[in-house]
Amino acid sequence: MDHFDYVDGTMRVEQVPMAVIADAVGTPVYVYSTATLERHVGVFREGLAALDNPLIAFAVKANPNAAVLATLAKLGLGADVVSGGELLRAVAAGITADRIVFSGVGKTAEEMQLALEHGIFQFNLESEPEAEMLSQVALSMGKRAPVAYRINPDVDAGTHAKISTGKSENKFGIPYDRALESYAAARDLPGLDVQGVAVHIGSQLTDLAPLEAAFTKVGALITALREAGHDIRTADLGGGLGVPYDPSQPLPPSPADYGAMVCRVTQGWPVRLMFEPGRVIVGNAGALLSRVVRVKQGAKAPFVIVDAAMNDLLRPSLYDAWHDIRAVAPSGKQAAANVVGPVCETGDTFAMGRDMDVVEAGDLVAFMTAGAYGATMAGTYNSRPLTPEVLVSGDRWAVVRARPPIETLIEGDSIPDWLAD
Repeated sequence: MDHFDYVDGTMRVEQVPMAVIADAVGTPVYVYSTATLERHVGVFREGLAALDNPLIAFAVKANPNAAVLATLAKLGLGADVVSGGELLRAVAAGITADRIVFSGVGKTAEEMQLALEHGIFQFNLESEPEAEMLSQVALSMGKRAPVAYRINPDVDAGTHAKISTGKSENKFGIPYDRALESYAAARDLPGLDVQGVAVHIGSQLTDLAPLEAAFTKVGALITALREAGHDIRTADLGGGLGVPYDPSQPLPPSPADYGAMVCRVTQGWPVRLMFEPGRVIVGNAGALLSRVVRVKQGAKAPFVIVDAAMNDLLRPSLYDAWHDIRAVAPSGKQAAANVVGPVCETGDTFAMGRDMDVVEAGDLVAFMTAGAYGATMAGTYNSRPLTPEVLVSGDRWAVVRARPPIETLIEGDSIPDWLAD
């Protein structure tokens, strides 16, 4: 459920007409709903209500906007970060370090030092060399780093290949069958406090079976590690729960379904459970608002050319991802159309042959379920400024990231002396 609804024939986000935002800020623009964020956090938390004090660490990579993070911080969420920049963003937004988990395969010594200075809750290590580096950094600072190894369980998540992370050929984690050896080596490294196990098999999962298979392996590993003398106190079960993009497809499992499975599989585990939801919290809380530039007749269907492009919303070009495209003020007529952006790439395509609202030049359209992996993946290809972002709360709204002027991009370059003349 989201809070993008039609009132008197026009789309509103909560109590604010989308057209008001478009006229004031310009398009394209990302629009986020506070009420939807609050609802999704509540639903996810309710799904885990039977667990004892779980740590819910929002995956910052899904949407790192400061206002979004501040909203989630007030709701009690922690943060799962994968870079020093995300760590600093989370802290600046009010997320306390004791609720921050640092994941990712390429942590640098400088990022490790930064995280240790802040006193984060846990490092999710992804290789033995990373453990050795962190040990050296912690020793040099006179600190002990709380760590877990991320395990690669060799489980196919059944999602898009580019967002699948739990198969043996993926770059993430250490192989399951080498875990006992890796933990034994880590225990001997000074400066490390080996406290947990972590797993994350992919994103946008629409079936609980792969997650259950991975979690079952984690449970067996925790038992084996404790029998080997390791004081395992945490288990990070990652994120990945899918959200509905295409209304014609079956709904993915709900947080309640997910929570029931987790409770069943983890019953009796002597650990604090941790979760890294991202998309399921922010996906449906955001939409990309765009204006039709013109409609051009194609060989089979008209091309609806909008002012949003692949640099604003990369998912369709990168993953062939499906986003519902709705007219902000629908006429009631529908027809097949190709929706494309202005960037000079054939890949700058949002939908081909899509049955949708009939629109004309100047009309507004909304790309739905764009709150996750939308603005965070945006770029400036074709010298297009980054997309602004707006947060709505009831009848109030604010620009939470402004559209930078093109001069900012130009001034970021420098011309060497030998060309200055």
